[in-house]
Amino acid sequence: MMNIKSILITVLVVSLILFAAAYAFLAWIGSRRKHTVHMQLFDGGLQPHRHGIKEQWHRFLQQSYIFMTKVPWLSGYMQRIRRRLSGVQTYDEFRLRHEVAKVTLTVLGILFVSIILLFLLNPSLSFLLLVLLTAIIINSLLVDMYVNRLERRLLTQMVELFSEVRHRYQQHEMIDEALYEAAETAGYEAAVHTRKIYEALNASDPAQELDKYYETAPNRFLKAFAGISFMIMEFGDKVKEQGSIYLNGLSGLTKEIHLEILRRDKLDYLLKGLNVIALVPVFFAKPIERWARSSFPAMDAFYTSKWGYITKIIIFAVIIISYILLQRLQRENETAYRAEDRKMNWEQLISSFSWVRFIASFLAPRPGTPAYARIVRLLKESSTHLRYEWFYIRRGVMAVLVFAVTMTTAMVLHETVKHHILYDPVAGNTFFGQVSGDQEEQGRKLSDRDREVMMEVGMSPSANYDEITERLRAKQTGVSTGPESLIESANRILSKLHAYNEEYLKWWEFLAALLIARAGYQFPLWLLYFQRKIRHMDMKHEVYQFQTVIAMLREMDRISVEEILEWMNRFAIIFKTPILKCVLHYDHGAEMALVRLKEEVTLTEFQRLVDKLLLCVEKIPIAQGFDDLEGEMAFYFEQRKQEYEKMIDVKASLGKMIGFAPMYTLIFMYLVIPLIAMSFMQMNVYYEQIQKI
Repeated sequence: MMNIKSILITVLVVSLILFAAAYAFLAWIGSRRKHTVHMQLFDGGLQPHRHGIKEQWHRFLQQSYIFMTKVPWLSGYMQRIRRRLSGVQTYDEFRLRHEVAKVTLTVLGILFVSIILLFLLNPSLSFLLLVLLTAIIINSLLVDMYVNRLERRLLTQMVELFSEVRHRYQQHEMIDEALYEAAETAGYEAAVHTRKIYEALNASDPAQELDKYYETAPNRFLKAFAGISFMIMEFGDKVKEQGSIYLNGLSGLTKEIHLEILRRDKLDYLLKGLNVIALVPVFFAKPIERWARSSFPAMDAFYTSKWGYITKIIIFAVIIISYILLQRLQRENETAYRAEDRKMNWEQLISSFSWVRFIASFLAPRPGTPAYARIVRLLKESSTHLRYEWFYIRRGVMAVLVFAVTMTTAMVLHETVKHHILYDPVAGNTFFGQVSGDQEEQGRKLSDRDREVMMEVGMSPSANYDEITERLRAKQTGVSTGPESLIESANRILSKLHAYNEEYLKWWEFLAALLIARAGYQFPLWLLYFQRKIRHMDMKHEVYQFQTVIAMLREMDRISVEEILEWMNRFAIIFKTPILKCVLHYDHGAEMALVRLKEEVTLTEFQRLVDKLLLCVEKIPIAQGFDDLEGEMAFYFEQRKQEYEKMIDVKASLGKMIGFAPMYTLIFMYLVIPLIAMSFMQMNVYYEQIQKI
């Protein structure tokens, strides 16, 4: 055993050294990377010329990507990573494959080291659960960190890009020339998107090409930049008292990006490392248990009991919940809602069975009832792609799964406790220190004798004291059978029989499983409420973007409300569906279409915007209807700055509380409280022994 352990430790040390060397090598390559690349063509050939070790490294990553795509499990995993990275690296297949392979190899390497470390700390059956939990958390953590770093780098490059575009536009007064020249000096990620915007603006059908770009743009700032550039190219720029319309639009976008960068940096600083802190108890649960059991032998009774296993389950549940909540707090990406068709999900798949649809219709409120209206509105406001019947299929399946897992866990715990009652060595009265080998051997012999006696009486709970003592006298196992030892053994066996027969599924456990299943049934509903709440900020972002577009369109000659709605539809993500309906119904009645749009969206800021569009239909000019738009935009900007500060403070306090919750749970529930309880129980034993003196 020692040889195997020494080998595993050697493998771990070598893996850590190799990983550190690889990380240092990658950091050295990254520090020497230049943003300027040699282009073969403006619209293609984005691969730079590479030489030496760097060329070999990039060739290795490309070959690794091709090889891993042929492995069944790895191919699906790499596709998920590719989707996460494709927002920033959309238009460079070579670079995208390079980044996907690098992230995949890094994650797999770290997971390999973590698996060896966990095996050294806990070489048992629970190792599989720890590996699964650690793999999921570390994988998501590393991928999120890498994607967030790319997004932050893109935002920083966009600030420099807009400054360069402003300078080039003032020189040439031509947007396409400004974009062309600015892309040559911009950072790599920003240059790729700038070239794509340039190609769209110079295409035969710019509107159609921009619509395609809007679907893949990684953030709303690039969408707004592409949109206002197209508007100025189509309608022309105007110089007002406040300056050029186009330059004012770039200034507004730059302020938005600065605000976003500051928010991300401050949030990252306050929440840095909390994910790792939340994961630490996974590695220290087993060492703490080993130390407690070696230093306090009486703690064995807790760690091998049903309550000990329940405590472990609670700790793992707290770790998972804490990690999920931290991910929600640190989530940087904008809303992922898209209005296009989606692939078939599992709810849609199982809804093909008639009995599943019947159960879902039985659970769901009837159409026309207030409950039905509330759920439908919640589904719309939370931007979920689920249909009404699919949502109740999800709730029903969640309830069944939670109930099955709870009942299975309860039955497994009962069987585990029975096994410990029969086979665990009999513990002595030692509370401090370690149990000697002779004491452990003596406890094992007593446990074997107790089990034989229990088997002989048929594990019957009605066995009496005389029957037990008679069978103990008949045993000739070399164990002392004096009067006091006989009485102690008989009482111990009787207590074991009572405890063994008490381990069955009780009615209150079944009721608890039903209550937990009810919570599982409500969980998708709670998640929708939570999504609607966090989506409220995204809705305000989109309204502010609409205002930026309208601020430029209102200065254009011959602009109409219908054209404004069409431009809003191009930029819309959250409000895509209601605005599209309004555009389609506009010819059948402008006021009626706008009133329906206002009724469908409950956000106050958006309704106020629609009210102004209603006034501009026939009563007043558009420029007059939005004459106070700059003041409102300035007010909303300051309001959002305050909301950001409040949100960051709340997230920081919640993040610290959630991040340290697993550690507190591990220390108090798994060590301090059991140790105090066992101390009181041992004091009662000592008190009884003193009374017998």
